Amino acid sequence: MLRNTRPAAPIAGSVAMALAIAVGLGPATAAQDISPLDEARALLASELNTIEIIERFGPSVVAVTVVVRGEVMSPFEGVPEDQVPEDFQRFERFFGEQEPLRQSSGSRFLIQLEEEPFLVTNFHVVEGALGSETADIREGAEISVTFPADADEDIAVEVVGVNPSFDLALLQVQDEAQLPPTPPLAIADSDDLAVGQKTIAIGNPFGLESSVTSGIVSALGRFMPTIGQVPVPMIQTDAAINPGNSGGPLLDSRGRLIGINTALINPQGRSFAGLGFAVPSNLLRESLANLELGGVTDVSSTRPRLGIAAQSLELVPIPVRDELGLPDEGVAIIDVQEGSVADKAGLQGSDDTITLEGDFEFPAPRDVIVAIDGEAIDSVEDVSLKVTYESSAGDKLDFTVVRDGVEISVPVTLELSPRNADVASAG
Repeated sequence: MLRNTRPAAPIAGSVAMALAIAVGLGPATAAQDISPLDEARALLASELNTIEIIERFGPSVVAVTVVVRGEVMSPFEGVPEDQVPEDFQRFERFFGEQEPLRQSSGSRFLIQLEEEPFLVTNFHVVEGALGSETADIREGAEISVTFPADADEDIAVEVVGVNPSFDLALLQVQDEAQLPPTPPLAIADSDDLAVGQKTIAIGNPFGLESSVTSGIVSALGRFMPTIGQVPVPMIQTDAAINPGNSGGPLLDSRGRLIGINTALINPQGRSFAGLGFAVPSNLLRESLANLELGGVTDVSSTRPRLGIAAQSLELVPIPVRDELGLPDEGVAIIDVQEGSVADKAGLQGSDDTITLEGDFEFPAPRDVIVAIDGEAIDSVEDVSLKVTYESSAGDKLDFTVVRDGVEISVPVTLELSPRNADVASAG
């Protein structure tokens, strides 16, 4: 081990000298002139803005605990062991010594619908407590929340409705009298967001209640295939998002909800890399009516979809592309759901396979989408963006398709589909 053997005083003096030189002061005046700024100017406008938002809306962000008896799960399930802070590892040992118990945690926030209070979180936060394909809490499961105003009081909640496609869940407190007097969050128009604007995230990472981080909108329309059940154009932010932030709000500089914090990317096992993602607030806004009706809804309740399984050509093996004479770029249709929008338009999936080396069989697609309304299509996300997020039911789109080596035009009329009518996440 290297050890500093120099006396402490000379080092401190050297630092003071360096600071004095850096600000243009001589050694004699350094000590008396280096002092805090005038108190009236100490906080910048941006700091005051953040403080005001937290003081006003922080109490509306609650911690959620999901418990399922008979199963074992620590509060840090899914978090690599080396990412769990050392001070919290004792909780791992504690839960290992108890009766079989599955417990997870997350965040949620208060909104108001027709003057009635509701809570919003991610579907994946409460999913473990729900029965399959329902919004009903299964036997042995409990969901409770705690507000910052009284962190010792567990308030029981029930799940009203869920939308797995957009990873959303709407909940309601069983006894409204237990709700503290906290203001609901206003929902902003996420279509008005601009890269670079301020973001504030509030949540309960690693169980640390009411933690606040801030940053900017780093990017818009980032598709994350692991979010929800369909490609979702996410808001990317460099505000720190960690396990336990899921379901918490991402706010703008006016304290309005612009997104629901949902995911993070941890390259090389780091706990934070400035890559946080939030579901845009407009997807929540348009889903609220169906969520309030109850049960399970999905993207098809509000957005048009093609009803296809598809794959970007760059992911199709080169031997398959060469043998079929497929174009260099585009989206290959692998399957078409019977009765779907794509089926009604006459789009065709694969009706055969090609055997590759090692007896591996790969679908032989007949149709490849290369453009929609004249705009080139390079990926499955391009199809989702154009069909699901930029169009509405009733819109007519012109698909340029390569079929059997010939480029043709296929008119497609969009419509809403019954739940689960979609084959895959291509639009």
